[in-house]
Amino acid sequence: MTTKLYVGKLSYDTSNESLEAKFAEYGKVVSAMIIMDRDTNRSKGFGFVEMEDEASAQSAINALNEKEFEGRTIVVNIAKPREDRPQSGGRNDFRGGFQRR
Repeated sequence: MTTKLYVGKLSYDTSNESLEAKFAEYGKVVSAMIIMDRDTNRSKGFGFVEMEDEASAQSAINALNEKEFEGRTIVVNIAKPREDRPQSGGRNDFRGGFQRR
């Protein structure tokens, strides 16, 4: 079973490839993805790495959490499940301010 890791405080210049290469030192990487801002297409400074097994993931956490990578001290931990966010938009979405009648 794969284990997904959150990697935060990344350099804005970090690429998917360099992230994958770094984590591959600790086990097989299934995927590595830097999260990009959809408006500016620039890195948001965090990403996710999916490791093949829990032992590799724990090894990567122990080796890389609060260590320097590409000029920044990064944070590495088990990713939390994504929370469902309420859908917004539409005509009945009142957020305060002036309300039309």
